[in-house]
Amino acid sequence: MKNIIALIQARTGARRLPNKVLLPLGGKTVLECVMERVSRSQLVDEVAVVTTVAKDDLKIIERVSRNNVRVLCGSENDVLDRYYQAARLLEAKHIVRITADCPLIDPALMDHVISAYLDQQAHYCSNALTQTFPDGLDVEVFSFEALKRAWQNAKLPSEREHVTPYIRTHKRMFKVVSIESSRMLGQHRWTLDEKNDYEFIKKIYQALYAKKPQFGFEDVLLYLKKNPSLLEINSGIVRNEGYAKSLKDDEAFVHG
Repeated sequence: MKNIIALIQARTGARRLPNKVLLPLGGKTVLECVMERVSRSQLVDEVAVVTTVAKDDLKIIERVSRNNVRVLCGSENDVLDRYYQAARLLEAKHIVRITADCPLIDPALMDHVISAYLDQQAHYCSNALTQTFPDGLDVEVFSFEALKRAWQNAKLPSEREHVTPYIRTHKRMFKVVSIESSRMLGQHRWTLDEKNDYEFIKKIYQALYAKKPQFGFEDVLLYLKKNPSLLEINSGIVRNEGYAKSLKDDEAFVHG
């Protein structure tokens, strides 16, 4: 057993769309949809959820527990520490990082990234280093040793809040592998940050889930090709706005 653990990052306190991971979707919650899709990975040995110690996140603990999935709680803002402590407790050798605002995550794509990570003996591998896949299909795979090193050395707010920036920006220290799509699909927005995102994703689930619960991202692309007007629902929203905010916090941290 390679001991590959998928850790789904989830909290209720999203600034732009509070409680978004508990919104109804396909007869479940968004978080349960993510858990269901991640669990279909052929290479992941266990799926767990990492949430925070905030009182409001008790709702996440209750929901996850009903699904017989392990849930671990940690720091609200130091997500790097949250991940490190969870991975340490679960004795993970390799970690797959998925965020709970990605209910269209594709398990086949997850396995593709995991396979590349293993085959190339990388410290870190992701399909999100370049924006060639739809926003919302982000998969990151990294070793526990890389995570531990980041946990020990990362200081900037962006490095603590977003888990992997320290690894990604220290390429002399880590072997970083990028997975890119042969098609330019980065213009698609399939993540859940705002109300319009939710309306878009609901329409995708309403169209595809009942007929094929295990639908993949190619099914979504085909449906959007036939229904291009749906793309207008959440167009114009800035990608990775949260990370951009953290970079501004870095400037304040550095200059005091």
